[in-house]
Amino acid sequence: MWTEEKLDGLLTGPSAALVADMKRIEGDIMVLGAGGKMGPTLCVLAKKAAGADKKIIAVSRFGDEGVARRLAGHGVETISCDLLDRDAADALPDAENIIFMAGRKFGTSGNAGLTWAMNATLPALVASRFRDSRFTVFSSGNIYPFVGPGSGGCAEDTPPAPVGEYAMSCLARERAFEYAASVWGTRALLLRLNYAVDLRYGVLYDIAEKLVNGGEVSLNVPCFNCVWQGYANEAAIRGLLLAESPAAKLNITGPETLSVRRTAHKLAAHLGVTPRFAGDEGGGCLLSDPSAAMEALGYPSVPADTLIRWQAEWIASGGRSLGKSTHFEESGGKY
Repeated sequence: MWTEEKLDGLLTGPSAALVADMKRIEGDIMVLGAGGKMGPTLCVLAKKAAGADKKIIAVSRFGDEGVARRLAGHGVETISCDLLDRDAADALPDAENIIFMAGRKFGTSGNAGLTWAMNATLPALVASRFRDSRFTVFSSGNIYPFVGPGSGGCAEDTPPAPVGEYAMSCLARERAFEYAASVWGTRALLLRLNYAVDLRYGVLYDIAEKLVNGGEVSLNVPCFNCVWQGYANEAAIRGLLLAESPAAKLNITGPETLSVRRTAHKLAAHLGVTPRFAGDEGGGCLLSDPSAAMEALGYPSVPADTLIRWQAEWIASGGRSLGKSTHFEESGGKY
């Protein structure tokens, strides 16, 4: 049976590679935007890997005070801060290493100004304030063009072609750190992430939820990549050792190109339901080639078929949702 404790335990159990790399990372680690979907498990994972050797400092507005209490219970230091408040951000302590997770996606269509402030203005301010720090920066595979299912995905040297304001603002985030690297020598690694799977949210959750509720699964974007969130979080921490000036880039996702139709059928078989579909499979896909990350960091510990089975078990056991749909079927860039 799945429980929150079991899931969080899996997400925050450090690998031997992470423990070894943590010993090589000099100085403490500060996580900016730590209160979102991935931040809490990343901070606990980092603390477990670091032990008493270094501080892990989580910075967020912490609208849910329970998140801050849970982090503190694991030995993570917390600072409540609205990063868009320039004075508050400037008052943050210096840190040798920073994992930048702050950002905004959903609601962009109704309030694009806030999305640009979070995804473009804030990175520029943070990069200036902490120019001497070493960064890993969460970006998105949305900055790439849509490609065919058989393409193998976009590599890091594929020219960006963002669709919609959210994707454009993600590219602006990258450019802010690239500028810092070129002007001040700031060391950064830009992580272009495609669909982390936590079981409480993610593209697999979205498909499974449609199935159990009798809805139609969209085929407008016929294929996708996804990856176990534990691997993505480890990549962000271990990636501090790969930060460079000029800024380095890595695609973080699983090695499999997954068909929406086939994934829905697999989930449906586990759930005992019949899938229904809408749309056609003639459109392009947001796919990334993670070969460089696999070479640098190894393969994800959890393969796609296991994630699919876990996701079905989570849904069937009544596991909760974070209520944050990926909108993986969106091809026009409107979020």
